Amino acid sequence: MQVAGKNAIVTGGGGGIGGALAARLVRAGARVVIADLDGAAAEAVAVALNAEFPGTAVAVGADVCDSDRIAELIARCAAEFGPVDLYFANAGVIGPVGLGDDKDWAVTLDVNLNAHIRAARLLVPGWLERGEGYFVGTASAAGLLTQIGSAAYSVTKHAAVGFAEWLSVTYGDRGIRVSCLCPMGVETPLLRAGENSGDALGVAATRAVTTAGAVLSPDAVAELVLAAVDDERFLILPHPEVLDMYRRKGADYDRWLAGMRHYQARLLESIDGQ
Repeated sequence: MQVAGKNAIVTGGGGGIGGALAARLVRAGARVVIADLDGAAAEAVAVALNAEFPGTAVAVGADVCDSDRIAELIARCAAEFGPVDLYFANAGVIGPVGLGDDKDWAVTLDVNLNAHIRAARLLVPGWLERGEGYFVGTASAAGLLTQIGSAAYSVTKHAAVGFAEWLSVTYGDRGIRVSCLCPMGVETPLLRAGENSGDALGVAATRAVTTAGAVLSPDAVAELVLAAVDDERFLILPHPEVLDMYRRKGADYDRWLAGMRHYQARLLESIDGQ
């Protein structure tokens, strides 16, 4: 799909990967509704883009845990630009360190998974009528591998990958394209949340990512996402080495699990030794 002339919604668009996606989309000729729980952050991104490309971006403060708010985003896009062509389910949270409690899990599931499901429920019927639409879910390499330090993050990102797969299998032959973004380290506040948690397991969570491969800029990731959308490619891997890791996991699960336990032990030892 060429994004020029298309209408897009980007959640979590107030910064990080979402802000970079909004900018890349506008510069490629799209019109964008930028949504974020932090409405002021979304507005700042929209103002900067409209200064360069007038009338191409609007900002909405929205909680993707609320179906009514997602419906309002879709209605706002229709009113400002026209029907939604592309939806980037990008909002995400890191979740609790370790096992967390019920409240932690509820929030993490709501943002990292249920928000994708809510958006698809609202968009798919119209896309099927029109015969086209594009859903891009932001998951993580943790959704293919795992996340040391955070059960909730790992599980919800696995689920986000699974949901994107299901959408593609179910509707891919009816005009609905689907992509799933699975990066490792990207320089955003989310990456550093574990490091700043004051918990050894949280610090290990950050270091597990930053020592496994390059930490990319949000703009570099956004550029790769748009190239994948242009190719209508399902799996978007800004860190190509993730595919080799995923293949090794599938080839010998027990060996991979043992290796991850060893990796975690080394990380924790290095933290304890500081």
